[in-house]
Amino acid sequence: MHSEDPRARRTRHRLRSAALALAAEHEPADITMAAVARRAAVNRATVYLHYPDLDALVSDAMQDAVAEVARAAALCPLDAPSDRAPEPLVELFDHVGRHDTLYARMLGAQGSARFVAGLRERLADALVERFRGGSRPMGFAEVPLDVHAAYLAGALVGVIAHWVPADPRPPAPEVALTTWRLFRS
Repeated sequence: MHSEDPRARRTRHRLRSAALALAAEHEPADITMAAVARRAAVNRATVYLHYPDLDALVSDAMQDAVAEVARAAALCPLDAPSDRAPEPLVELFDHVGRHDTLYARMLGAQGSARFVAGLRERLADALVERFRGGSRPMGFAEVPLDVHAAYLAGALVGVIAHWVPADPRPPAPEVALTTWRLFRS
């Protein structure tokens, strides 16, 4: 089936939705292609027509979430004061907090290495583009753009991975402010 075929798009949408629903209910290691097929109401062979493995399916399903995180990170004004987190960073943590179970599972020890790598890569790419556009903090001229972006992306993923399973978990605005202060230092 051609990938632009409306039926193929609908099937992939159902598979992605099923994978996300299952990932919110179970550890990623406990999810099977058969379970995704049952949830999506398709034949298991159909799943394999669209995705070679579960990791590829879950990574594809999380692309909207990754895009949201990258968008918010790229919108942070670099000249915001250190006593108030930029609104896009607060929105980023609000987004993650609304989907905390899913992020905790995907970023946890039993999570998806492909998702973690994809999230870091997408964040780093968004930051490199931002830096190339002239929105880079002062004092880092001697650091290559890609290294600077990778550092910030890795730090942000690390903070998210640390924050989502915390009990009690600080509110999103609080962790956004703490993260912002670390980024500004």
